[in-house]
Amino acid sequence: MLFRTRSYARAGLLGNPSDGYYGKTIAFSIEDFPVDVTIYESPELKIEPGDVDMNHFTSLHEMVNTVQHYGYYGGIRLIKATIKVFAHYCHDAGIELPERNFTIRYFSTVPRLVGLGGSSAICTATFKALMKFYDVRTIPFELIPTLCWRAESEELGIQCGMQDRVIQVYEGMAFMDFGEQFFTAHQHGRYEWLDTSRLPRLYLAYDPNRAEFSGIYHRKLRVLFEEQKKEIVAAMSEFADLAQQGRDAIVAGNMEALPGLVNANFDLRHRVFKVTPENVRMVETARRSGASAKFAGSGGAIVGTYEDERMYQRLVRDLQGIDCTVLRPCLPPPQNPEHFPA
Repeated sequence: MLFRTRSYARAGLLGNPSDGYYGKTIAFSIEDFPVDVTIYESPELKIEPGDVDMNHFTSLHEMVNTVQHYGYYGGIRLIKATIKVFAHYCHDAGIELPERNFTIRYFSTVPRLVGLGGSSAICTATFKALMKFYDVRTIPFELIPTLCWRAESEELGIQCGMQDRVIQVYEGMAFMDFGEQFFTAHQHGRYEWLDTSRLPRLYLAYDPNRAEFSGIYHRKLRVLFEEQKKEIVAAMSEFADLAQQGRDAIVAGNMEALPGLVNANFDLRHRVFKVTPENVRMVETARRSGASAKFAGSGGAIVGTYEDERMYQRLVRDLQGIDCTVLRPCLPPPQNPEHFPA
């Protein structure tokens, strides 16, 4: 009995980082960068290491460079935390799990630490694998992202918002409303799939040399928010409003409004949080070609819109000139809750 599950990288199109502060966001999943999890029955429960979990290096320089870029931890702790949350939820919900062990492994193609949701993709793919292995079908679909979020935030103490887990469960493109009253009452937000058939042309660009652990950024942001810094609290409301405007524009078919909203999202972020020069350079370079640009996550990758093939070629030329990889992201179709996990 062997099962394979998959989650994808994601890009925040509008509203982030307000998802961690009862805000609103729009995000889409990126089929180009999957995380695959394989699970099968075995005599003992075993978690096999991925490439970032290895403890052998070709040199001292490689080890130091790896730690500086990716920290001291890989994907195993994410899998352990997800297994624990899954087991506790099933116990508390009266879901009896069969007495059988498994071996689980993961393989990630998500560019590391450039704000594309690689860690959360490991968690969500693991949760899907556990549901398939134990044939659990009664967990409410809209609650699954919250459980995956708890694995990182509560079990591992990682500061993160809900957006990544929602889009990696729902897939496609979705609008998310994390309003405090509803979220507190239901333990999940209001989530809505958006029609992507008439979206403007989207691009994604990233530079692994700009990698930084996103938890550092979110930890600083959390401190400022909890201190009730007026400009931070006000900014979260503005981010949420940009996402709401984007949702309304997409539903109404007013795609011309999106580039301005994308640019406004980054401009607000830079005004309030002072983005590092190397990340500002990515945005400014993209905008010089005529495209819109903002962070896809917490830094290291940008996302935006462009008008035509000529503009895209300028965009690629200019961004490659500063060592960025550029692509036109492929969006998978929305997940069918009745067949989840696929």
